[in-house]
Amino acid sequence: MSVFETRDFKVIVDEIRCPIGDGRKISFVSGNFNVVHPGHLRLLRFAAELSDVLVVGVSSDATPGVTLPMDLRLDSVRSISIVDRVVALKSGPEEFIAALRPDFVVKGKEFEARDNPERSVVEAYGGRLVFSSGELRFSSLSLLEREYTEPNFSAVRKPRDYPFRYAFQMGDLRNSLEKFSGLRVLVVGDLIVDDYITCDPLGMSQEDPTIVVTPIETKTFVGGAGVVAAHARGLGAEVRYCAVVGDDEAAKFATMTLEKQGVAFDRFPDDSRPTTRKQRFRAQNKTLLRVNHLRQHPASPEIQTRMLASVEAALPHTDLILFACFNYGCLPQPLVQAIADKAAARSIMMAADSQASSQLADVSRFRNMTLITPTEREARLALNDFESGLAVIGDRLQAKALAENLVITLGAEGMLINTVKDDVFRTDRLPAFNVSPMDVAGAGDSFFTSASMALCVGSDIWQSAYLGALAAALQVSRVGNTPLAKSDLMSEIDDTRFDVREHT
Repeated sequence: MSVFETRDFKVIVDEIRCPIGDGRKISFVSGNFNVVHPGHLRLLRFAAELSDVLVVGVSSDATPGVTLPMDLRLDSVRSISIVDRVVALKSGPEEFIAALRPDFVVKGKEFEARDNPERSVVEAYGGRLVFSSGELRFSSLSLLEREYTEPNFSAVRKPRDYPFRYAFQMGDLRNSLEKFSGLRVLVVGDLIVDDYITCDPLGMSQEDPTIVVTPIETKTFVGGAGVVAAHARGLGAEVRYCAVVGDDEAAKFATMTLEKQGVAFDRFPDDSRPTTRKQRFRAQNKTLLRVNHLRQHPASPEIQTRMLASVEAALPHTDLILFACFNYGCLPQPLVQAIADKAAARSIMMAADSQASSQLADVSRFRNMTLITPTEREARLALNDFESGLAVIGDRLQAKALAENLVITLGAEGMLINTVKDDVFRTDRLPAFNVSPMDVAGAGDSFFTSASMALCVGSDIWQSAYLGALAAALQVSRVGNTPLAKSDLMSEIDDTRFDVREHT
């Protein structure tokens, strides 16, 4: 966003219009902006939705009603993300409107019955003077923003008996988390770009039994294996990520976002597919509909060869490989086996998650992993067994996949942990740490990343699962794929509301 002070209006106008080009519309709003309140935000959002560029004029210090200096008021308006340009007005807005010639000049509804000096100027060049105070639903946007970015620590409940049973304390988890710094992680798997579209439910259609909504806010995140890489980076690791991408805006968004987050991204363009994109339409904290834009055919042999070469070049600088497979074609079996063989030859730890939310999958094809983390449905799909008890499913899947550790995630019921050491099988379960999740979509990725990293730095499966469960509980306490932050996990570990040492 640019801020213009008291330069000549013609120069300012040229700077605004030059990057816009033909066909893009401009809205203009002006005011004192002593305090930016919800009414301002509604009006500005309404103006922004009318056009491609929103320009805001801030009245001079000599204007009646101004109580704060210009610099402070400019800073307030500058902080509003939907505003594209901010202009410090030297007098009334009419002179600047005449120079800029915006398509829409927007004022509050309360001005409609008053004398408006802007009207003659706007009508002279064929623009429109629009009166609206925005819509009430926009006042909740700040709450929506917090739902996307801020974990709700109060929703997390740590079980007391489990740490006592396995003789560890919160300080041991802290030590493990500290060791994540400098861990070298290589993530391979399907890239997904997630759109969360928050809607206002309007009611039921009168023509047919269809729910009618109107979009309010769209948030876009890097998901799939991309968020696994971002989680690992947020927890302190050095991360490289390999994935197939399309030649499209979604791939550019993911590249920019991951690089900003500090992830080294090796991307392999495939002009036969778009970057996988998922849209979630949500209202009142519930997902109403998900639309997937994707193609699921395997990556070509040529792309597989290039990916394998990239992975092989990274292996000397890798401590942990995470296969994050969503079964959209990025990880055909020949590529998985080739990577696993080369990693095993270097004694590099490997872990795998193979998701099957709306498609078929077989997590057992990832063999000889230190950890696999299927859901119950994914575990049963791998065995084609939908009748046996869960304990039997766990034992059979672990044996089939030759996995050292298996965690079957059970949603609100927590997780079942299986491990084998010296040919001795042991099992236990953990309850869900967050019984009031905001968005369960990110639970598996955050658990998989955190638990795998904990195993890699020397924690046993019991501590690793507990740390992963904490990470998942924090992740589902907000909406969307915001990457984990080590500081958030540290805060939850340090919370002593449940002191594990009280047990004897």
